[in-house]
Amino acid sequence: MLTMNTRIRDLLEATGLFEAKQLEDILTAARENSLSIREAAIQGSTVKEEKFLEKLAEAMDLPFQRLKEIEIEGGILEKLPTKAVFQYNVIPLAEENGCLNVATSNPLVPGLVDALRLASECRIQLVVSPFDDISTAAKRFYGVGAETLDRMMQDDSFHFDDGDDLLKQDLSELDQEASVVKFVNQIIWEAYNDRATDIHIEPMELDLRIRYRIDGVLHETPMPPQLKRFQSSVISRIKVMANMDIAEKRLPQDGRISVKIRGAEIDVRVSTMPTVYGESVSLRLLMRGGGLITMHDLGYAPHDEAMMKKMITRPHGILLVTGPTGSGKSTSLYAWLHTINSVDKRIMSAEDPIEYEMKGVNQVQMRPEIGLTFANTLRTFLRQDPDVIMVGEIRDKETAEIAIRAALTGHLVFSTIHTNDSASTVTRLLDMGIEPFLVASSVEGIVAQRLVRGLCSACRKPAEYDVQFLREHGFPVERLETEGPIYEAVGCDECRGNGYKGRTGIFEILHVTDEIRPLIVAHTTASKIKATALEEGMKTLRDDGWDKVLAGKTTIDEILRVTEDEEYDEE
Repeated sequence: MLTMNTRIRDLLEATGLFEAKQLEDILTAARENSLSIREAAIQGSTVKEEKFLEKLAEAMDLPFQRLKEIEIEGGILEKLPTKAVFQYNVIPLAEENGCLNVATSNPLVPGLVDALRLASECRIQLVVSPFDDISTAAKRFYGVGAETLDRMMQDDSFHFDDGDDLLKQDLSELDQEASVVKFVNQIIWEAYNDRATDIHIEPMELDLRIRYRIDGVLHETPMPPQLKRFQSSVISRIKVMANMDIAEKRLPQDGRISVKIRGAEIDVRVSTMPTVYGESVSLRLLMRGGGLITMHDLGYAPHDEAMMKKMITRPHGILLVTGPTGSGKSTSLYAWLHTINSVDKRIMSAEDPIEYEMKGVNQVQMRPEIGLTFANTLRTFLRQDPDVIMVGEIRDKETAEIAIRAALTGHLVFSTIHTNDSASTVTRLLDMGIEPFLVASSVEGIVAQRLVRGLCSACRKPAEYDVQFLREHGFPVERLETEGPIYEAVGCDECRGNGYKGRTGIFEILHVTDEIRPLIVAHTTASKIKATALEEGMKTLRDDGWDKVLAGKTTIDEILRVTEDEEYDEE
């Protein structure tokens, strides 16, 4: 033992990165806390992992290699059993003269070379690589949960644990037997780590595709090729967790799972849909009691934020948010409520579903099957002495009429509606059959919004665009000289190679002024209302997007992805 510790100490000293006291602390931490030398060295100093491993490889006379864009042949991957790859966090890279090159982030693990030699029946040459590089490469080439499926194929058996037991545990602490239970846990765990909002499990003819929605964009997750064999078992496990009927495969079902990940409580909304090749399952991940953001975090320009704060503190009227599914409408409503939530205000909300639990707000979950609809709930709200009412969505004439009546009788009402822009929301309400004078007298403001991915500040770089291309899409080229440059996405470890990290909103805020009210009463077209609003200083979605591009927050491509050119033809 003394010899081993002495050798490790000598190697750490040879890196030239640590003082004598630090060396003692690293060895003590590794011994007392059951940490690897790599973990102890990184946690016990300010040295970055890449720098440490590079110097350690040099001291051990081993090659150091990053694995970002590496390609590995299928035959090489089969040289090591899947279990060994994930157990030791290693990956085979290539074979040279009968010697298998294997990447590891822990070259000081006793007996590692012998264990790998026995598993592969080859001579082993270690290559030193960062921990995350190896993990990412292993998931990419073997697929998420590959070792679990490998065990399942060997056992050819599945163990369905009682769903209630799972809900009481933290997924980050589970160390279950290899089974379909563990595989489903890994899918949710990976999604959480990748900041995904949705998981889609889609049966295809020859495989089972799993995709995560990250920052609003779908990304396919590498999965082991043998996953299709376990399709019905994986889907049944999810249905057990969501308290669904696992025998019913012909009709859509909805359910809910509550799990904990790293101490954070997560609500997972589950929806199944029968398709040609089996049931398709969608899971929406929601942070319970957390994840609420403020008005400032939404991404309003300073002038727009000041205007919105005035609107949401009015004593009465309707404020509407509009946009397609997934454009952050509910998040905006919650941010508004969070801003005005106080002891002297009675706030009631009708939601389907309740996405975030908010302290101090009386939230009601809609249950249409027993008659608890938006319209019925709104009627009851009016007898509950509320100051502020939030309606999840105005879907029909009845709900719209009651919301307007509430606004006209001294209540402040927040809601969402599905339209393309702010001006066409007025037309939508009129098409529902609402009298124009009621719309004009009750609606105070309409906010159209979209979500765009934010640039990763660690790797973004200035981009060159053709001026003619920019002009064709309405970009204010003349502002480039004073406010540029325009940035483009690159990709780095910080953003997991996407070039983007997080999302922000772009907004079109239509303030219903005394000039616009007569236009509504006269049943004027949406284009005329929009033109008048633009004359009064309203910024379109695209214009607000260009401001964020010039501020270096997002890219031209993102703005073009979520907005339409056609909306500018009317100007």
